[in-house]
Amino acid sequence: MTVVVVALSAVACGGAPAAVHHPGTATPRATTPTTTTPTVPGAADKPLPSPADLAPFAVPAPAGSGTWTPAGRSVAGSPAVYVTTLIPPGGSQPAGIAWMDARLLSARLYSGSISPGGGPYLFTAPIESTQAAGLVAAFNGGFQLKDAGGGYYTEGRLVAPLVAGAASLVITADGSVDIGAWGTDVTMTPDVVAVRQNLVPLVAAGQPTPAAAGPDWQAWGNTCGATSCASDVPGIENQWRSGVGITADGALVYALGPDLDPLQLAQLLVQAGAVRAMELDINPNWPVLVTYDPPVPGGPAAPSNGTGLLPGTAQGPATFFEPSWARDFVTMSARPTGSG
Repeated sequence: MTVVVVALSAVACGGAPAAVHHPGTATPRATTPTTTTPTVPGAADKPLPSPADLAPFAVPAPAGSGTWTPAGRSVAGSPAVYVTTLIPPGGSQPAGIAWMDARLLSARLYSGSISPGGGPYLFTAPIESTQAAGLVAAFNGGFQLKDAGGGYYTEGRLVAPLVAGAASLVITADGSVDIGAWGTDVTMTPDVVAVRQNLVPLVAAGQPTPAAAGPDWQAWGNTCGATSCASDVPGIENQWRSGVGITADGALVYALGPDLDPLQLAQLLVQAGAVRAMELDINPNWPVLVTYDPPVPGGPAAPSNGTGLLPGTAQGPATFFEPSWARDFVTMSARPTGSG
């Protein structure tokens, strides 16, 4: 298959809070797509084994901490998403964690007029009824491109140049998904249909990266203050953050919390089994993961049957169904029966 790539410029932000995201690190060398062997895990005929409960970081822990609970509609008779909460090391507030079976679920990148800009796009908010029919979960994307330190490729278009070494979420034509450093863990192939880059890896080889554990927390984005996102209010290290990772057997794990520094976010993802992971969006207005469980089997996902991963997020079950939602996000939908 020949992929036609067209370079487009990113659109400046609009309607965002005054506090902007800025990585604060040197931008790696930009690259053009290559065609090498992918590491994206393929779908399989059978679901992954259910995840083992997670050990709390501190004892005693709140009841249910680390215990997985099925969430969202089942796929082929099996739970496709499990959720739990954990208090991170040194923290006091629970963070939410979701585990998603990438053998049962197919990923798709939705794009917005602000993030990444450069539309129009075929897949953009609101989620239409055709896609809602199999929707199981959806979660936020990353920073605006001017602040992401990386690029964006979707729908056959290079919206912004892909960057060597940047943390990348990669989706292939069959809906399989992988995460890793661009050019080493993940690369361009004819099967790749979407690449969303954001900063540098947060987790590599099953451990927080040196950058995640380092003292320069501002390298992971400008944050809001404790009670305000005004540009004249100093940001704080422990703020709303979200991230996503891939496990050794190909499950996707996602974490968000209201009081996280970069290392704590990395530690949560590692505890959930991530071998590679990246930070997604931060600050109170943006992190969100929702699961959908229609009351009628095979029915459409809708705000009325959605549940947020963690109480207190500014966005919720209706977000991805709003025509005004102008930022990118990822959906995880049931694979057709018998796909593999």
